[in-house]
Amino acid sequence: MTSLLNLRYKISIIEHTSLGYQMDNMAKKATLYRMVMPKHTCPYGLKSKFLLNWQGYSVEDNWLTSREQVDAFKEEHHVKTTPQTFINGKRIGGYDDLRRYFGKKVQDPKEKTYRPVMVLFIVTALMALATSYAVFGTIFTMHSVSWFISFSMTILALLKLQNVEGFSTMFLNYDILAKRWVPYSYIYPFAEALAGILMISDALYWISIPVALFIGTIGAISVFKAVYIEKRELKCACVGGDSNVPLGFVSLTENLMMIGMAIVMGGSFII
Repeated sequence: MTSLLNLRYKISIIEHTSLGYQMDNMAKKATLYRMVMPKHTCPYGLKSKFLLNWQGYSVEDNWLTSREQVDAFKEEHHVKTTPQTFINGKRIGGYDDLRRYFGKKVQDPKEKTYRPVMVLFIVTALMALATSYAVFGTIFTMHSVSWFISFSMTILALLKLQNVEGFSTMFLNYDILAKRWVPYSYIYPFAEALAGILMISDALYWISIPVALFIGTIGAISVFKAVYIEKRELKCACVGGDSNVPLGFVSLTENLMMIGMAIVMGGSFII
């Protein structure tokens, strides 16, 4: 009798496990409709498929290979965009909707963030340490600091030079000199690049030092006035004209680094 009960118990466990496995498989199936044409593959469709696979879903991947198929799909399901994901027969939506479904963050294009500048500073710091190691055989030297600042200046200038017009428009919102003389908003990124490159090469101090000191001082005063005195909430033009970096301590740091670099180099040049 005991053996029979044990056998029934084991069978019930196996059946329960099998049922759970089947239900889990059912819950892990998704249907994806995405645009895959000869000359265009929707990147968000690829992202949706990867995200579903990453979450452990078996994906029924349906390609919409012509504009007619895309339009017919949109009309049938009353949607405006593709890709579209369905899980257990329920429409989840596009890529952003799918991320929300899995509890993942969706980037707000209007959200202000310091991330671009912080990433830049991390990369330029690593570049400076790598250069110091290549030249001196050790990563921590006085040149590491100067290279970090000059690399940062040069790359920040490069980002501004990608869209000088956009930078100029944003820069005019707060720079005290550019407001009085508009051409300065166009000159600034070139001046910053020149000073940074010359500081990297340890050449022509008589040009790099005054340029860095001048633009750094004007910039620091402008940022301090706009943010800490006038309490204005503006976007920073430090990484170019198409960014959501808030104007504040990061931009002030950029300018203070230029001032500090100019003073240190000027002092060593005089000595």
